[in-house]
Amino acid sequence: MRVVARQRDVGEKPRVGRRAVVEGELAVGRSTRSAIRAHRVEKGDPVSVGELAGLLAMKRTPELIPHCHTVPLTSSSVEVRLSRRGVRVRAEAGAFDRTGVEMEALVGATVALLTVWDMVKYLEKDGRGLYPHTSLGPVRVVVKRKGTRKVP
Repeated sequence: MRVVARQRDVGEKPRVGRRAVVEGELAVGRSTRSAIRAHRVEKGDPVSVGELAGLLAMKRTPELIPHCHTVPLTSSSVEVRLSRRGVRVRAEAGAFDRTGVEMEALVGATVALLTVWDMVKYLEKDGRGLYPHTSLGPVRVVVKRKGTRKVP
């Protein structure tokens, strides 16, 4: 029997405060980290552009993930910073609604890291055009809260 694609019905669920935090990392080479730190990336500042891209992506999550409900976010933030291995991201999403915001935070974090990768990929490519030292992940939910009358 074939199951028809559909969103879960959340109409009977109460609206409550919800919050999710996602962290992730993009591993890049030492010279790429140095270029980011020295503001020598040809396309601009990957940190600030990554943060903005992550915020924009959170708002578009239901357009990207077919089964996600449209959740009006009451708060969102994306922080991108350099780390020992590359670039780390922390994305937070909050809402007062019937369904969670972890997908919004996951999309925001992942798009922020992909944006950084896009901006520095010319620095990461080897002679064959591959990325032997560049990797994305892990990206994971580190906080998920629900059930309060206000966003936790």
